[in-house]
Amino acid sequence: MELLKIQDLTKIYGSGENEVRALDGVSFSVEQGEFLAIIGPSGSGKSTLLHILGGVDRPTSGTVWLNGQDVYAQDEEQLAIFRRRQVGLIYQFYNLIPVLNVVENLTLPVLMDGREVNQERLRELLDTLGLAGRQNNLPNQLSGGQQQRVSIGRALMNAPAVVLADEPTGNLDSKNSQEIMELLRESNVKYHQTLIVITHDENIALQADRILAIEDGRIARDERIRRARA
Repeated sequence: MELLKIQDLTKIYGSGENEVRALDGVSFSVEQGEFLAIIGPSGSGKSTLLHILGGVDRPTSGTVWLNGQDVYAQDEEQLAIFRRRQVGLIYQFYNLIPVLNVVENLTLPVLMDGREVNQERLRELLDTLGLAGRQNNLPNQLSGGQQQRVSIGRALMNAPAVVLADEPTGNLDSKNSQEIMELLRESNVKYHQTLIVITHDENIALQADRILAIEDGRIARDERIRRARA
């Protein structure tokens, strides 16, 4: 089933001689439960694309549909709700709140939405992420790998329609990188979670169902590695 549909997406920064066309007529779709890796050189438009898919940055033109909803037909308030409920964002540098402990960071999106925390889901995530017993630790009391696990848990806590990860292992050593990717892949399979990952690492990209290569703001290659799960 089609989850995401992107049509003629264009993003332009600046104007005149200073114009930069970060994305140029990008179109593709993503199936429910698919693991898509987006690769490309620095400045190719990968992060811009991810931010637009996540409702963080508006396109200059084109459309993004998620579950049949035109994302950018929404006003700013609706878009903020969309980001909290439909999108899980994971960044390279964790973006944890330093004065909040593990559980508080994990549950922040739910609490910001004025909803009650699902305690069963919280316990399951803590166990899956290997964070049980560290519920009360602050971010500075955790290793880099553990902090990224909290970031992943926060992205999954709201059971979003899609998880978007921007170089999620770029700040980690090879052992932690592999563990983080195994966790993301596990959530992708266990929760039938649609996962889109930006990466420079070919080994990570080859774990995906499909690779989308971006060059100069355009799709250079769209290659399916394995059949996406129904």
